This record gives sequence, C-alpha cells and structure tokens, in this order.
Amino acid sequence: MFNYGDVLETINMIEKEHLDIRTVTMGISLLPCISGSAEQTAVKVYDTVCKKAENIVRVTSDLSREYGIPIVNKRVSVTPAAVICAPFADQSALIGKALDNAAKTVGIDFLGGYSALVHKGMADYEREFISGIPEVLSQTERLCSSVNIGSSKSGINMDAVKLMGEVIKQTAFKSKERDGYACAKLVVFCNAVEDNPFMAGAFHGIGESGTVINVGVSGPGVVLHAIKGIPNADLTELAETVKRTAFKITRAGQLIAKEAARRLNAEFGIVDLSLAPTPARGDSVAQILEEMGLEQVGTHGSTACLAMLNDAVKKGGVMASSRVGGLSGAFIPVSEDIGMIEAAEKGNLCIDKLEAMTAVCSVGLDMIAVPGDTPASTLSAIIADEAAIGMINNKTTAVRIVPVPDKTVGDSVNFGGLLGRAPLMAVHTRSADKFISRGGLIPAPIHSNKN
Repeated sequence: MFNYGDVLETINMIEKEHLDIRTVTMGISLLPCISGSAEQTAVKVYDTVCKKAENIVRVTSDLSREYGIPIVNKRVSVTPAAVICAPFADQSALIGKALDNAAKTVGIDFLGGYSALVHKGMADYEREFISGIPEVLSQTERLCSSVNIGSSKSGINMDAVKLMGEVIKQTAFKSKERDGYACAKLVVFCNAVEDNPFMAGAFHGIGESGTVINVGVSGPGVVLHAIKGIPNADLTELAETVKRTAFKITRAGQLIAKEAARRLNAEFGIVDLSLAPTPARGDSVAQILEEMGLEQVGTHGSTACLAMLNDAVKKGGVMASSRVGGLSGAFIPVSEDIGMIEAAEKGNLCIDKLEAMTAVCSVGLDMIAVPGDTPASTLSAIIADEAAIGMINNKTTAVRIVPVPDKTVGDSVNFGGLLGRAPLMAVHTRSADKFISRGGLIPAPIHSNKN
C-alpha cells in the first residue's frame, strides 16, 4: 500500500522534477497486409494501423488524467517496411505515404518502422528500398526510418554502411529548406532491438506478437533531484540512490503499460527505462553527470560517470519489473539535452568524446548536427566507428546525424519541440573514403561463436 509520504513524493516528482511517461508505443504486425500489388498493400496497411491504433490517443489521455502522470508521446511501430515492400520495392513510397497518412488519421506523434535489416547482407529489393528513404522521409511528416547495418553475431555490412552515408546526405538535401530535418527521423543501428518504443528507431520485430504495448519511461529530473539531496555522498551511496529512484520510475511505467495494454486489447510488451532528456532545464542527463562532480559534461571523467549512471538505472529497473526491454539506460542526444547543448556550444563536448561515452550509454551518437558539406564517406565512417563499438561490446549502438545544408561549425539549428536545437559540431577532415569504398563485411568478433 502507498502511504501518505509515497503519494506526496510522486506528486513532487511529476510537478517539480519532470517525471513523465515519455511514450506509449503500440507495435503492430503488418505481415497479413502483404498483397498482390503495392496499391492493395498500401490500403491494407492504412486500414490496419487505423483500426488497431484508433483509440491510443484517447486511452493514453484517459490514463494520464486518471493517474496524474503526463504521457508525452503516443506512437506506433510497425513491421520493418522493407519486408512488406519486398515484392514491389520500386513502389515502396506508396507504403511509406500510407503509413504517414495513418499516423495523421489516428493522431499519433510519430510512426516508426520504415526500416530495413541488412546486418549480414543486402538483397536487391532492400537496396532499392533504402535508396528510396530520402524521398519518402522528405515527403512525410510523422514517418520514421531505421536501418540495421551490423550485429555482434554477423559483423558489420560495410556495403550498407557506405550506402547509408549517401542516404543521409541525400535526405538532408531533400529537406534543405528545413535544415535537413528529415535526417532527425532516420537512425542507423548496430544490434537493433525488436521492442524499442523510442523514435526514430522503433520497429515491430518479426518475433513479436500481433499487437503489443511498449512503454518508455523517463526521469532525468527525478534522478537529478535525488543526487542533489546527497551532495557529500560517496559513489557507492550515490549509485544506490539512483537504483532506488529508477525502481520508483519503472513501477510507474509498468502500471501505465499494463493498463494501456488491457484497454487497447494488446499484449503488454516491455518497459524501457531509459533516461530520455528534453531541452528543458532540470530534465537533462548532462546535468546529472555534472551533479556527480563534473564541472561540465565532456571533461575527463564523463565516461565513468555515465557508466555508473547507466548501470544503476538498469539495476533499479530490473528489480521493479520482469518485463524490462528496449534500450534501457541513459540517452545522450545533443540537441535534446540542455546540458549537452551548452557543453557543445562552449566547445567542451566534441564528437570524439561523445563516441567514447557511447560505449557505456544506452544507444549512441544521437541528434548531432554537422556541417552540410561533410562528405558521405565521412558520415559512413562515423557510422562504422559507432557500429564497431556496438559489435565488439555486444550492445545496441546507433547514429542519428544531421548534415545541415549550407551551415558550418559556429552555426546552430533549431528543430523545435523535443528535437530541440543544436550547435554544429566539427568532424575530422582527413578522408576515410578508401576504407569505406572497400565494401564487404567486417567479420563478427570471436565472442560471436557461442553456439
């Protein structure tokens, strides 16, 4: 039973510490929609999403009101569209537009799953699908895309890595009038997971059941407040405090997830207990690291602080729920975290340090703006570096990078809302073109041979 103190603590978390349910995401299988033509499939895709998700906005609004917990985003993820489009890859844009229209009809924020899984090889239809991503993302509003180019079991598909550098450049160019905004809806993965509720990388895995509810909770502000309450604690006590706080946050997420699944006639999937920041002050992962004792994030010690935070969040979360999944940890998206933004603006946070931090964080290089003239091969090399970290360490890593057309280091870009603003960060100017042009497969590490 909750006592009076528990109730007051929860109210305080919501009102003063930015506790929220960041997203309720419904995963929907579209495999039954595959038909004899792209037109027929597009109609079935639209109808299926509209039917399955027609009540998600109303139900989440009801739950938010009843339990007093803000639910920020309502989203849908679907079967990787490259699978659905396999018989007619040259017309896959029809499916993308049908998905975007369905998202608008049901009133959700984003729909993820315009995705391809090419970590070991790339069929002709997958190459054609991926090559069409720039056009589709630039012509849609709520559709998100992801491509998995590597895994710890298969290695890194460098042909796909090369292609994705070119795709990102084209996507930025085709949304030039919005500072490359379409790239904010595109992420490149290594070790992508099937039950991720967060955009832009969410898709409904082939191994999932027909309709699933996955919830992403977020509480950087709650963790920050808890650490501020123990200014002189040693690191052991600090870690214990974060664990206890993550436990409470996860309990709130599981409550919402189970009830949303029941009301929406879906299965309860997982609670993703990632600390997902916003541009609001006090809701920042960077500020947590600084409260641990760093003068500013990006300085020496940042990786160690982030490693401890990530581990403590996971430990607290798995004690609170047996259905923890997704990405689960701490996100460090530059444009979406006020502390990261300020550190990057002052030159204290660079891409190299961010890359080091991704070895211990939840995902990877996220929402980073770079000069628009960055070569496609350099973008591919950044993807390859990040994928290597994920492959060797058997963890999910990703790159969501925006080469902003006609802008350079010293400029900034504002995407608005949760996507925030970002200073353009410098990239290395020495070429990796020969390395990227070699193609082929970077073999899986020796620890992949476990069977």
